[in-house]
Amino acid sequence: MCLGVPAKVLETSDGVAVVELGGVRREISVMLVDDVSVGEWVIVHAGFAIEKLSEDAAEQTLSLFREIADAEESRDS
Repeated sequence: MCLGVPAKVLETSDGVAVVELGGVRREISVMLVDDVSVGEWVIVHAGFAIEKLSEDAAEQTLSLFREIADAEESRDS
């Protein structure tokens, strides 16, 4: 299974962006998505932005990921 993760764009330059993923900054390629700007949210998969999404959609997705992680943690303890 492949997983794309929402990330907020912090910087852009020549087809590359710095994004924040759960408090960690990563450099990714934005060459597959048109007109990515600072402050926007993208879905990141394998080091590439593959789609833009709204801040609301990003927050909902991240919230679901946290719920899944919390449920797994509770089940394992």
